[in-house]
Amino acid sequence: MEHALSPATLAELRRPRPYPAVSVLTPTHRREPENGQDPVRLRNVVAEARKRLESDPAVSRERRADVEAQLDRALSEVDLAHAEDGLVIFAAPGEHQVWSLSRSVPERVVLSDTFLTRNLVSAQAAEHPFWVLALSADRVTLWSGGTEGVVEARTGGFPLIRVRENFDAERQQRIGDLPSTFRDEGTRQFLREADTALGTVLRDQPRRIYITGEEAALALIDEVGSAAGDAVHVRHGGLANAGPEAVWQAIAPVLEAENRRSTASVLRELTAARGRRTYAAGLDELWQSAREGRIRLLAVEENFRATVHDLGEHLMPAEPGDLDARDDIVDEIVEQCLETGAEVRFVPDGALGDANGLAGVLRY
Repeated sequence: MEHALSPATLAELRRPRPYPAVSVLTPTHRREPENGQDPVRLRNVVAEARKRLESDPAVSRERRADVEAQLDRALSEVDLAHAEDGLVIFAAPGEHQVWSLSRSVPERVVLSDTFLTRNLVSAQAAEHPFWVLALSADRVTLWSGGTEGVVEARTGGFPLIRVRENFDAERQQRIGDLPSTFRDEGTRQFLREADTALGTVLRDQPRRIYITGEEAALALIDEVGSAAGDAVHVRHGGLANAGPEAVWQAIAPVLEAENRRSTASVLRELTAARGRRTYAAGLDELWQSAREGRIRLLAVEENFRATVHDLGEHLMPAEPGDLDARDDIVDEIVEQCLETGAEVRFVPDGALGDANGLAGVLRY
């Protein structure tokens, strides 16, 4: 199942497909007892997709068989034992993809000439993805992180491993590196190679970057490299040979402190916008402003969702599952803001007070 949405991947997902490009969405659950319902819901929503294909006169028998075969292959790749909060299946003639999301999605089936990507975009924005580069003198690892933890990223040539002559076997029993290891030319060249590899990854998937290592390693990567010029340094040795839990425990306090500062910064901007009369709140106003490209900053409470009927002039609250209801209007607003270059910031539930989950700063 896919997790990381890079700009190149998103562009590929958004290109037109031969009709029908099928998007199947269903919420999933991480824990018992809620996750007991996931297999049944998944079977039902895929059955609905098959029913829609069979009843659509614009879909030929051959094309229907192709897309149904792609749905079967996608189902075989679903791993509900490691489910997150949402599941998206894309199937079109000759291709399929399965995406696991850290943000819930509405249950729906869409047949079109493009895949439905807005839930992926919103989930990626809410996930606050980041990279962690863990340094040692003979091994550099890259970790992909989000709100729930980190996983090792085996991309861009990572992990990088340096084979040294006269390697000290006893080093495996210790944490950290010998005091002299970051002063020789071989180590300088090794970390220079790591910086180059990181630059390649960042070009494809730009994210915040944290670098861990002992102080000498952090000083050396700054001296020999340039890819991570804005990286946050975390003085913690031994993580290049550690597992995901150790890396997460070292990074989590740094993330928590940054999130507190970020939330305070967003609230200050919203307060200032009130004084300048560039403040906006409420689904109606923000939906309209997003479509006009007027939003500069959108603040969203992490678990805020809303189901509405779009009446053209305004949005009216609706119940999930209502006919013609838009279950994911918040995700639509988020994606539209990102499309027009706005900054989207997710803040803790309740942080926006009387804004009721969503507020923005307008460009004009």
